[in-house]
Amino acid sequence: MASITFREVEGSSMKYWLLLGGLGLFVLFGALAWNHMHHYGHVVTGMDNQIVWGLPHVFAVFLIVAASGALNVASIASVFNKPMYKPLAPLSAILSLALMLGGLLVLVLDLGRSDRLIVAMTHFNFKSMFTWNVFLYSGFFALVGIYLWTMLDRNVKSWSKAAGTAAFIWRLTLTTGTGSLFGFLIARDLYGSAMLAPMFIIMSFAYGLAIYLMVLAASYAWTSRPLGDVVMMRLKTLLVVFVSAVLYFVVVHHMTNLYFAKYHAVEAFVLRDGGIITALFWVGQILIGCVAPLVILLSRLGSQRNWIMIACALVILGGMAQMYVTIIGAQAFPLDMFPGLIESSSFYDGVVHSYAPSMAELFLGLGGVAIALLVTVFAIKVLRLLPASLDDATVAKLEH
Repeated sequence: MASITFREVEGSSMKYWLLLGGLGLFVLFGALAWNHMHHYGHVVTGMDNQIVWGLPHVFAVFLIVAASGALNVASIASVFNKPMYKPLAPLSAILSLALMLGGLLVLVLDLGRSDRLIVAMTHFNFKSMFTWNVFLYSGFFALVGIYLWTMLDRNVKSWSKAAGTAAFIWRLTLTTGTGSLFGFLIARDLYGSAMLAPMFIIMSFAYGLAIYLMVLAASYAWTSRPLGDVVMMRLKTLLVVFVSAVLYFVVVHHMTNLYFAKYHAVEAFVLRDGGIITALFWVGQILIGCVAPLVILLSRLGSQRNWIMIACALVILGGMAQMYVTIIGAQAFPLDMFPGLIESSSFYDGVVHSYAPSMAELFLGLGGVAIALLVTVFAIKVLRLLPASLDDATVAKLEH
């Protein structure tokens, strides 16, 4: 690391201020959307008593999961002691914190009454994964913050490996907890599976790395700093592994469900009869999110940076589709209240529920994304997160 010089972004071009202004505008729209929902209640959204987790939850869970995966580059550097990744670690840590902040803000602002967060922070039910996640999220901020400090301050640099290892273990635990939120909900047929915890971990690796790659490439392109092909190709190869693993876990998850007769109905709903849910699964999650990126990255196109960025964008879009199918699709399918029996009431028994997200929900979710990017852009500007050069010659010196 002695040959690497970290520098904040010098000067302030018009492009920088336009970027900040654009992100700030989306934050403003998100704040207005929250105010609208807070004032009138959730009746102005597409959510109801059947679909209680809507589009804001899709954005929130995606950002939280991606936050864990964005730290993967820093973990490879510190925990596994890979020299090439060490110059990339500070940006990885700050992006991870920013994504977590954006996701949690969307989650908190969608509570209906945001002041109820105080109740969640002072009254705990330790039989609930939601309670455990309060500690997991706050612990994540503390540990990753300490880890970032050890990377930026030479006086505590000797503690970087220990802090990185603690953050690595904590983020795996956090993502396991996020997956378990759904895995422990046995009332929903699409949930209630131990497969969801490891699947969320590998999903976090893919989504976080895709976002990190796009932020890294954009940061170096917009600051006119050299970024060599060695770094891009190494991260691209890692992304191929993660996306392939996501596809594998999705296939195994659905094949496991198809093995049991009681899950045939919900699988038929997702894979064949679910309308928009089925379209999002096959076109969004599988084709756009997995197959197309793998084709791009494993072909000759994968040697071109523009196509790598396209593949990363497709992984992100596919991840959003996957979260929509997982969160909305599972709620849309009717509850099996009394297995093996037929029940009849006025409470939508056996009815597939419809859901149409409102503009307020969309802008609240986009506001969380904008906050994450705004924090990242500002941090790159004022902190020494980016090496002055990551050309191939500099990277080669690190590995020898």
